[in-house]
Amino acid sequence: MGLVQRETLKTTILSSVGLVLGYVNKAVLFLILLSPEQVGLVNLTVTVGLLFSQFANLGTIYSVWRFFPFFHNGRGNYGFLFLNVLIVLLGVILMSLVVFIFSDTIVYLYDDKSSLFVEYYLWIIPIGVAHVYYVLFDNYLRSLHNNVLSVFLNEIMLRLMVMLLLLLLYLKCIGFHQFFIFHALLYFLPTAVLFFYLIKKGELTLSLKSIQVSNRFRRLIFYFSSFSYVNTLAVLLVISMDAMMIAHYISLKATAVYTTVIYITSAVMVPYRSLIRVSSPLVALHWKNREITALQNLYTKSSSVGLYFAILSFSVIWFPIKEIFSFIPEYSEGIYVFLFIMIGRMVDMFCGLNGTIFSTSRKYKYDLIFSVFLCLSVFYLNLLLIPVYGIIGAAISTSLAYVVYNILRCWYIFHYYKLQPMCKQQLFLLLYFTLFFSLMFALDSFLFQSIAFSNVMIPILMKWLLIFLGLVIPVYCLNLEKESTQYVKGLMATFRKKKATSI
Repeated sequence: MGLVQRETLKTTILSSVGLVLGYVNKAVLFLILLSPEQVGLVNLTVTVGLLFSQFANLGTIYSVWRFFPFFHNGRGNYGFLFLNVLIVLLGVILMSLVVFIFSDTIVYLYDDKSSLFVEYYLWIIPIGVAHVYYVLFDNYLRSLHNNVLSVFLNEIMLRLMVMLLLLLLYLKCIGFHQFFIFHALLYFLPTAVLFFYLIKKGELTLSLKSIQVSNRFRRLIFYFSSFSYVNTLAVLLVISMDAMMIAHYISLKATAVYTTVIYITSAVMVPYRSLIRVSSPLVALHWKNREITALQNLYTKSSSVGLYFAILSFSVIWFPIKEIFSFIPEYSEGIYVFLFIMIGRMVDMFCGLNGTIFSTSRKYKYDLIFSVFLCLSVFYLNLLLIPVYGIIGAAISTSLAYVVYNILRCWYIFHYYKLQPMCKQQLFLLLYFTLFFSLMFALDSFLFQSIAFSNVMIPILMKWLLIFLGLVIPVYCLNLEKESTQYVKGLMATFRKKKATSI
């Protein structure tokens, strides 16, 4: 996994810096400078804007991964990118019309519980337009194994600009209305930079004559994109559906709690997502070359690393979660939201590349069945559970649907391609985590709860130290997760080599 490891390292470093910036923005400054209703408004508008972008992409996300190896010629790639730009433009126009046509429905659904959203909901259009083109350009660069620029723009530059806006809000140079508008327009910055970068590199030519995609491939792309379209909607539609239904049934304040916890769960998945974003283009290449053994190897390795990341990221937040939420007591209901959401996320991380493998295989059209199942399951479970259990009910429904969804997809991939993510080493890791979890639960119940700490940061730091000593050091020394251990050893060897060379 040489290429994967190198690119994962670069993107993980950038994403980690972005994680810190995003945490300061979303989990600290937002909660200090904005009311819960305002936090809910911003998060809901962005969430629905991202849903707009998913509808507007018209299936181009996976078609770029699937067909890029067939068009790669070093420069220009036969106008493949510009063809997708035009497809997305059509999607943007259609979705914008839908938003305007159903404006009265939006007012009807949200005017009672979340009236503030009614005033600003049209801003989902610019957010969606900016994001859909960013995703298109980002996916294209990922196919070129060029991940650094897009990650830097989205994870660091964008969040620094948001931080600047928050500073202006704090200094009262702008009010919330101006903050909201500038915050929405900021999403165009990464997109604009990638747009001009691709033009400069000769990968994007704004001319119909540059499109040299044969009619045969156009039909294949259209056919593939049509089926993949719903599949790309599934993941974000689930999260958007949760936020939209909570805003409808409860309030923007409840939406703020739920979406803030969703951000925390997304933040702890940064290392895993760095691995997946680098590995995904390789899946299409293995399918093209019919390298089933290499695909199985990549699938197992990514799943093993994903399992370890899942365990580690869950532990970092869950064990000191009461102390963490003591800083934001009005968001304390989010504790069990995090628990249930992370159960689904951990299964998703373990299943690794199953979505990409499915969507880029010849059986891709059958993934539509599973995607529809996921969306319908979450919708109907939300109808049952949100009115009774509130935001915790939304978390339960989403997690349960994700678990069943991933199990079914893994079974289908194994049934037809004999590809599966499991290996014996993972059982030892799960057994070790069970023992560690039991020990941490006992320490928390009988030791930490009986001590009156002078500062809440003390037990947080102590628990993080125990996690490092219990889940990082032994896993490395005992080689419980082989791929992660070899990756770290490779990085250390590279660092020592560079240091020796500089001396």
